[in-house]
Amino acid sequence: MADIADPRTVPASRSASGALASLSLAMLLSSLSTSIANVALPTLSTAFAASFQAVQWVVLAYLLVITALIVSVGRLGDLVGRRLLLVAGLGLFSAASLAAALAPSLPLLVAARAAQGLGAAVMMALTMALVGTTMPKVRTGSAMGLLGTMSAIGTALGPSLGGVLIASLGWRAIFLVTAGLGVVAMILARRFLPGDQTATFLRNEAQGVGPRFDALGTLLLALTLAAYALAMTTGRGHFGGTNVALLGMAGLGAALFLYAQRRVASPLVKPALFSDPVLAPSLAMNGLVSTVMMATLVVGPFFLSRALGLGEAQVGAVLSIGPVVSALCGVIAGRIVDRLGASAMVVAGLVLMTIGCAALTLLPALFGIAGYAAAIMLLTPGYQLFQAANNTAVMADVDKNERGVVSGMLSLSRNLGLITGTAVMGAVFAFAVGTGEIGAATPEAVAGGMGFAFAVAAGLVALAVAIAVVGSLRKRR
Repeated sequence: MADIADPRTVPASRSASGALASLSLAMLLSSLSTSIANVALPTLSTAFAASFQAVQWVVLAYLLVITALIVSVGRLGDLVGRRLLLVAGLGLFSAASLAAALAPSLPLLVAARAAQGLGAAVMMALTMALVGTTMPKVRTGSAMGLLGTMSAIGTALGPSLGGVLIASLGWRAIFLVTAGLGVVAMILARRFLPGDQTATFLRNEAQGVGPRFDALGTLLLALTLAAYALAMTTGRGHFGGTNVALLGMAGLGAALFLYAQRRVASPLVKPALFSDPVLAPSLAMNGLVSTVMMATLVVGPFFLSRALGLGEAQVGAVLSIGPVVSALCGVIAGRIVDRLGASAMVVAGLVLMTIGCAALTLLPALFGIAGYAAAIMLLTPGYQLFQAANNTAVMADVDKNERGVVSGMLSLSRNLGLITGTAVMGAVFAFAVGTGEIGAATPEAVAGGMGFAFAVAAGLVALAVAIAVVGSLRKRR
């Protein structure tokens, strides 16, 4: 049988386009499945006669598995072959989506969503890693921008598509759609992605020589990340003893993980990666930026509804501005990175984000919806430019044998930033408003809280700018 990467089998341009289509669809599905289930929670509560606390695990199970395992599956892809693992991940995602659609009880639905999360972790970890092996180097930025666009489209499309499907066909339809699209992505990946060399790893694994998969590191990292994610999401905004205990467990787990990585012959994450002059600052910046972007989803709805008095439909329409702008400018941002260079565009994107955050502290209070929209139109392109440049810079310099784990670390830093932003930026906003019950606050207090929260956000992005500049100086030296 002819190898899939053989140029006699698939023309180069067609193969690259088909490969990028499969990676883009994988990225779209992983983000779509994050947001599409949220809109189904009230329906699921009625269908299974369950409380909100019970049905929210339909969302949490998916997010927790992705967060806990995304680095590990990236490393596994480096060892067994990224195409092989991506195809398997797409197959698992599709099968789990079908199982979710057919689930007769809430516990089985949650279990199916956890399995779906494992498939999505593979998809998220390996899409960026495979860009480096499927696309010419001069088009890497454009490809990264397209992946960012697909992620934004998936996030924006989820609630509206889910609402339409539930209203017309019932809640099971949202999982049937993702199952079908997953099969299409799997077929494209098998057809167009270049083949892997897995025989050497399998032989070494059987003989006990060569690089091996770090099972202990995987377990420690998964438990650490799960504890941190639960600490940030448990209590619905109230940080109590359980949250402190979980954070303590996460801290202990992180210390044990780092200790173990220095002791094993084939670590899950090489300790040297944490001091890499490109990767380490990029992970820190990615986490800070994602924390800031989450503020638009946490704080924005309260400002629009409580301070400006908008209805639910109007709030949804205004909130869609960010994802729509993100989807439109993602590929453009990637092309700019290809033309002007990744390092300079990291700083440019962060500076534009800082201006956007500063605008969010002032313009909405002065000009209402128009001011909010104008500020978002500054913040979002800056975010897309930063993402395309940051991902391109990291994946360009990383060793080819580490692409999977590094791609997983980039995705993890983004996820941890989003999780942290939910808790931290929400707490900052509540502190500035002056009451834990936002619904009882005056419009003026909510507007003031909005300004304070994005002033803090501007400070976080300014910190990211400083990290970028220092990292660039270290790299030159």
